[in-house]
Amino acid sequence: MSRKIMIACALTGGADTTRINPAVPVTPQQIAESGIAAAKAGAAIVHIHVRDPATGGPTMELAKYREVVDRIRSSGVDVVINLTTGAGARFVPGADDPRIGDKASTLTDPQARIRHVLELKPEICSLDLGSMNMGNFVFVNTVPHVEYMAAAIRDAGVLPELEVFDPSHIIQAHKLIKSGHVRNPSLVQICLGVGGGAPATTETMIYMRNLLPPDCIWFTFGVGLHQFPMVAQAVLLGGHVRVGLEDNLYLSRGQLAPSNVALVEKAVTIVTAMDHEVATAAEARAMLKLG
Repeated sequence: MSRKIMIACALTGGADTTRINPAVPVTPQQIAESGIAAAKAGAAIVHIHVRDPATGGPTMELAKYREVVDRIRSSGVDVVINLTTGAGARFVPGADDPRIGDKASTLTDPQARIRHVLELKPEICSLDLGSMNMGNFVFVNTVPHVEYMAAAIRDAGVLPELEVFDPSHIIQAHKLIKSGHVRNPSLVQICLGVGGGAPATTETMIYMRNLLPPDCIWFTFGVGLHQFPMVAQAVLLGGHVRVGLEDNLYLSRGQLAPSNVALVEKAVTIVTAMDHEVATAAEARAMLKLG
């Protein structure tokens, strides 16, 4: 049966990708304009990190989040804003003393990781549920920190998007719902193909989908070359999809994506070719019970 498929676009992320693809937006103006254009192309949701324009690297600066959000909200384009809380979780052991973080570490307290969410009140924010190796660093999300952030996000009236990178993170999602830290039905993002996490395969997606909390709405994404195969697979299995330059820099093999718009348009083509319809932002709000 035909159904409405929500498309989320992850605009920029925080990885060292700008040297590979110059289309990755960096400044608050570029990120906002990319989000507005993605919404016009069919994205109901835009997922937002911010970067330091001087270095291209990730930042947690509130003023930059505020500028991006204000620009999108004042544009007149209807789109659901989803702010990350993943920044501030990176730990790299120091060479002399592994108990002390290297200068590349960004690990901070949970209050700092959600400050922009409490201040700007997006409709959605991400919430990573588990710790894992991610490249050469450890992505740290301890249970007390996650519970603190979940409670504050809940009390602010923001819907957490529970990001799960392997099956054990889904078990944590069940616990957060049972304890009342997260509402039921919940919103879950199945993240596939991230180094240190679950692989981007059909079998993995089916297995993780079958572990999800009852009645939850779920999205998924695949990293790199897995992005569009995972779009098609999610549509077949009852999910919704995420694309964007945070997760994938290429439009096709060997062809760098010229923009987030191009990735959204390709996702729209896949969804409609499978005889489904792309959800608008208003329809996404209704499906997610926002507002």
